[in-house]
Amino acid sequence: MIDREAVRDNANYLRNVRPIDPDEIAEYVEGTPHPAVVRETLREEAFDLRLRERDDGTFEPVETGPIPDPSWSPAALPDAYSFALEDLLVGEFGANWHRGESGDRLREAVRRLKTDYLYENDVAYDRVAALGYATYHLPAYYATVGYVLDDLAENGLLDRTLRVLDVGAGVGGPALGIHDYLLDDAVVDYHAVEPSAAADVLDHMLDKTGRNFRSTIHRTTAEEFLGTEGKAAGTGDADGAVDGEAAADAGEFDLIVFGNVLSELDDPVAVVEAALDRLAADGSVVAFAPADRNTAMGLREVERAVATPETGVSVYAPTLRLWPDSVPADGGWSFDVAPDLDVPPFQRRLDEAASREAGDEPGEFVNTDVQFAYAILRPDGRRRVDVRASAERCAPMADSESHVTDRVNLLAVKLSHDLSGGDNALYLVGDGSQTVDHYLVCTRETTLNRDLREADYGAVVFVENGLVLWNDDEEAYNVVVDDETVVDLVAP
Repeated sequence: MIDREAVRDNANYLRNVRPIDPDEIAEYVEGTPHPAVVRETLREEAFDLRLRERDDGTFEPVETGPIPDPSWSPAALPDAYSFALEDLLVGEFGANWHRGESGDRLREAVRRLKTDYLYENDVAYDRVAALGYATYHLPAYYATVGYVLDDLAENGLLDRTLRVLDVGAGVGGPALGIHDYLLDDAVVDYHAVEPSAAADVLDHMLDKTGRNFRSTIHRTTAEEFLGTEGKAAGTGDADGAVDGEAAADAGEFDLIVFGNVLSELDDPVAVVEAALDRLAADGSVVAFAPADRNTAMGLREVERAVATPETGVSVYAPTLRLWPDSVPADGGWSFDVAPDLDVPPFQRRLDEAASREAGDEPGEFVNTDVQFAYAILRPDGRRRVDVRASAERCAPMADSESHVTDRVNLLAVKLSHDLSGGDNALYLVGDGSQTVDHYLVCTRETTLNRDLREADYGAVVFVENGLVLWNDDEEAYNVVVDDETVVDLVAP
């Protein structure tokens, strides 16, 4: 067995002198181990030593400091990942995987998954379902995670060494997105929790990641891995370890991701609370879900149950609590929208080979929309922007009932893009105190209120002299923004 401490000591000695060469270190370790054994040991220790492996097989220190903004805006799923998925499809069904019986099975799997999500049915993944899921969802989920991470990167909260736990990792969309989002000189210790047949797809897709993205797949449930479901002995993970041991060995995580999985958990609140216990003091829990009403509102329910004044967990983004000690109680159907992706070739093939009745439109098996609800939670109380409302300057939305037909000042977070469909611009907003939905309705845009339209999703705006009205049809408050109203961007 190699003397790991000697390898570490020599690496620490050389780190500020020259690139760390396994051939050189082998000469100074008792027994003169083969350089390949030293190299593998350095790979296993790289995260703790803050070392990255170079293309020539030597190692160098990871640059200090957080990653800068990577300007994430993918136009398409990268070709390497598209080819990897098609390799799986061809290997499973043959070159004409999209035609005949195999194509019908995949299309039926996609239809079934969409129906299960729509009606909140239990979702099960056999191998065909996992491949169908990957075909339909992989591109959008790949793009989504980067847009969510932007909120952390803008404040320098993603270090160049990052230990990640991906709960319900599925077929790898979030994993591949995280890999591409981080810089080439970052080192990632990535752990995936995935009990279903999707883990086989994930394992294949992770083969396309770089040498400094060290991955482990734990083929177990989130409940077992995080300890919310007691048992005497665990199911083995990918390396044969018992679940509880594997979870303990993984240590604390800097980033814990719940990508499109909360709606599939029996008790998502308990699982997220357990995840927070495994988080580093300055770490983040990131959860996102499809933009449809059920999953988006379900995510918000979990957020509100976990992030309370009593727990001290803060909502970092996007639904900032602008009033201290408040927890909102409105519907919470809020989601962001990013640019569509190009249609990947595997979706086009599956869709074009579908049988259609006269008048049926193509596109049933194409999914390039990037629309998602998300929440970022932190145990350290940090928020994306440190902005708070003042009773001396504005009214809380919790008091809107007493202000109907009055003009008031509000501090609000913009929680939607324009929902109007072309009439008076309509935006969902919140301040963390609202008990029912609130919308800003712009009936006349002026130079003094156009910040409302130009503000991004999640931005904080100050609304001066907005007219509060009750919308009986929608059972919501409409705050009219007109030529008497000023809207200022407080925090982008």
